[in-house]
Amino acid sequence: MDIATLVGIVLSFALVLSAIMMGGSMSIFINVPSVMIVVGGTLGATMINYPLPDILKVVKVVKNAFFMKKTTANELIANFVNLAGIARREGILALESKLNEMEDEFMRTGMQLSVDGLEPAAIKEILETEIEAIRERHKLGAEIFTTMGTFAPALGMIGTLIGLVQMLQTMSDPSTIGPAMAVALLTTFYGAIMANILFLPIAGKLRNRSGEEVMIKDLMTEGVISIAKGENPRVIEQKLNAYLPPQMRQSSFGK
Repeated sequence: MDIATLVGIVLSFALVLSAIMMGGSMSIFINVPSVMIVVGGTLGATMINYPLPDILKVVKVVKNAFFMKKTTANELIANFVNLAGIARREGILALESKLNEMEDEFMRTGMQLSVDGLEPAAIKEILETEIEAIRERHKLGAEIFTTMGTFAPALGMIGTLIGLVQMLQTMSDPSTIGPAMAVALLTTFYGAIMANILFLPIAGKLRNRSGEEVMIKDLMTEGVISIAKGENPRVIEQKLNAYLPPQMRQSSFGK
């Protein structure tokens, strides 16, 4: 669970609701027609913009904003150094017994290709293709949420126009001006809330998650190829540490 995402959403809504309640009744900010216009319109416009299968895929991708198993780069590098040591001492076929211990499917696939004797260049091509596919899936998820963040305020403005039209048509009856004006203002309010507290922040989190995961996958690719080439564990560690900022780099061989 990503605590930052959950706390950010809860805190944002809590502060907005607190400000509303400090200024008056909460009930005046509840308007069903406004919700229908913004929520329904945003979902409908998004479905027009993207194929249904792509929208359904987002359900899986959005989980990365809340739930994502954090892979520590330093632990991963230490693991590759250990595997490289085994391969140097006992041969690369000795790593076959370690495949079932690898939780990450991408890394397991790369090591399996190495054990099977595939050329490093071919392994690199396969793994880089997989990384590109991962990048595109994550990019699509972030794009859809960015699109929803764009549509929500626009639908809010449409609701505002609807409310103003209704208000202007009934100016002769003062009792109808209030409800019409509420729809006009609350749709804009709902659209801004949905865009700036939910859709756009989640899109940003997905982009950040994608960058982190692609970096880890690049590191894994370099480690797998280095082991397939039979490189020295110390050299492999130095190559993989290059992916990290200097203050995060650690060594299994001491200083």
